[in-house]
Amino acid sequence: MAKAIPQGRWKLEDAKARFSEVVRHARTVGPQRVSVRGHDAVVVMSVEEFERLVPQEQQAPFVDFMESLHLDGLDLAREADFGRDVEL
Repeated sequence: MAKAIPQGRWKLEDAKARFSEVVRHARTVGPQRVSVRGHDAVVVMSVEEFERLVPQEQQAPFVDFMESLHLDGLDLAREADFGRDVEL
């Protein structure tokens, strides 16, 4: 027998196991809260609800968003990685 889920609230493990159901509820019923260790962590909502809440002019393209973080001083250099020798 499936566990009863309080309307719009899911424990992470239940949401993972029943993700398609979470998505279906988000699209038909409304936003679905997912909790981690008893605390609300994320909300799954339909794209229509998201677009209603966040006007399109505020949705910057990903590159613009990353550039807006001003990470100029962040050193992203890394050593060359040539893999490892493997005996076949």
